[in-house]
Amino acid sequence: MQIPLVDLKAQYASIKLEIDAAIQRVLDNTGFILGKEVADFEQDFADYVGVKEAVGVASGTAGLLLALQACGVGSGDEVITTAHTFIATAEAISQAGARPIFVDIESRTYNLDPNQVEDAISPRTRAVIPVHLYGQPADMDALMDIAQRHGLWVIEDAAQAHGAEYNGQRCGSIGHLACFSFYPGKNLGAYGDAGMVTGNDEELLAKVRRLRDHGRISKYEHHEVGWGERLDALQAAILGAKLPHLESWTEARRAHAYRYTELLNDSEVVTPYEAPTVRHVYHLYVIRTPRRHDLLAHLKAKGIAAGIHYPLPLHRQPAYLQQGYGDVHLPVTERVAGEVLSLPMYAELTENQMAFVAEAVKEFVSA
Repeated sequence: MQIPLVDLKAQYASIKLEIDAAIQRVLDNTGFILGKEVADFEQDFADYVGVKEAVGVASGTAGLLLALQACGVGSGDEVITTAHTFIATAEAISQAGARPIFVDIESRTYNLDPNQVEDAISPRTRAVIPVHLYGQPADMDALMDIAQRHGLWVIEDAAQAHGAEYNGQRCGSIGHLACFSFYPGKNLGAYGDAGMVTGNDEELLAKVRRLRDHGRISKYEHHEVGWGERLDALQAAILGAKLPHLESWTEARRAHAYRYTELLNDSEVVTPYEAPTVRHVYHLYVIRTPRRHDLLAHLKAKGIAAGIHYPLPLHRQPAYLQQGYGDVHLPVTERVAGEVLSLPMYAELTENQMAFVAEAVKEFVSA
C-alpha cells in the first residue's frame, strides 16, 4: 500500500467539475487581475472567518510582510514569535526590517508560551506573531492580554488554521490582523501560491489593500511605495469553489485524528494534545518519538509518506545563525523539533489506510 502525506489528486477528483468550471469562468471573462473573482472570495472568506474584511494577497508570506508594514513595524523594532514554524513567519519580520525575537513553546500544544512572551518584551518590541501550529490555536486570551498591557500589535499566523477556533471564535478574527496561506497542501489550498489578510480594523486593512497593489489609490496614483502582491484571480476562483467544502473536510480531518489517536493508544508514541478550549483542525497529525528518524525510515519502507514539521528550529537555521542567534537556547523547542513526525492526513483518508499506518507505527515501537 502506498500512502502519501497529502493526496491532492484525491481531493481534485472529488470536486473536479466545480474546479474546472471555476477555471473556465475566469478564462472566459479574462479578468485575471483582481476583479470580481477576488472580491467575491474576499467577502466569502471574511464571512467564514467572522471578520469585517479580508484582503487577498499573493501568498501567506506576503500577507505577514504587508500586515507588519501596515502596523508600522520596521527598522529597529522587535517582533516576538516562535522558532518552531516554517521560516516564512520570521522571514517576513526580517524583510520588514525588524528583528525576530524567538521564545520557547508550550510542551503539549507546541504553540508560543505566553509566559515566555512577556519575559521577552523590551522597549523595542512592537508586535507578537503567534502561529496556530498544526491547526491548533495558540493561547490567544493570554497573548491579547499581554499585548494590551504593553501596547503591542498581535498578528495571527493562521497559515495552518483555516476554520480553527479558540473559545468559539475563529482563528483570523482575534488578533489585530491575521494572515492565511492557501499553499496547495493547506486545509484550504489553491493550485499555486495565494494568501489572505483578515481583521476588523478597516484602516489597517485599507493599508494592506494599498500595499499589495503598488500603494495605489487609483490606476496611476500611488499613495505610498508598495508591492506587487495581489491574489491571482484564477486562484481566487479555485478557492471560492473549494470554500463550501472546507467544513466537511475539516470534520473529516478531526475524525481521522481521533481515529489515529485511538489506534495508537497502546503504542509508545506521543499523540497530539487538543486543548479543551479549541477546535483543532489537524492541518497536520503530529506524533512524537525520540526514535523519529528510524521510524521515518521504517514507514518509508512500508510505502507510507511521513514528514517532519519542523526538523531545524529557526534560531538554528544558517540564515539566522549568521545574524547572531547562536546564543539563543529554547529547550522545549529543541527537544520537540528532534522528535516530531507528521503522519498522512487529509480528508480522503480511508479506514484501511489509517489502520495500515497505525499498525506500521506500532510494529516499529514494539520491535
